[in-house]
Amino acid sequence: MSLLRPEPDDDGAPFWEYAALGELRVQTCTACGEPRFPPRPCCPHCQSFDSEWRRMSGRGRIWSYVVPHPPLLPAYAEMAPYNAVVVELLDAPRIRLVGNVVAAPEAPLNSVDPARLRIGAGVRVAFSPPSDDGVRLPRWLLERS
Repeated sequence: MSLLRPEPDDDGAPFWEYAALGELRVQTCTACGEPRFPPRPCCPHCQSFDSEWRRMSGRGRIWSYVVPHPPLLPAYAEMAPYNAVVVELLDAPRIRLVGNVVAAPEAPLNSVDPARLRIGAGVRVAFSPPSDDGVRLPRWLLERS
């Protein structure tokens, strides 16, 4: 069994296209300026259908995290213990992305000791090497404090 892969829809496809280029971008309403994630056709703040994809700095902080325990899907069980984090973007604090903290962009999911994770810890985005289908996943690297 392989690791889970994203299934982009029409609204979210640009997120993955920018990720493939190594860019973290968030859909933003051009009428009121509010960023939104997950991407959707209409702004939940002003109901405008106008949007653009704004580049983010890629810096954030760990808002929450878990260390999954067995039973896990077989492909993930081999990597335990690993982390799954929710990152709050510094550029857009209402935007939270899910991912993994890793030691390097190409490192396995279990490359960071879960004991090193803390709520509020600074992280920066890095992108996995491209998969066979060109998908690059956002991952997170701990910032040195």
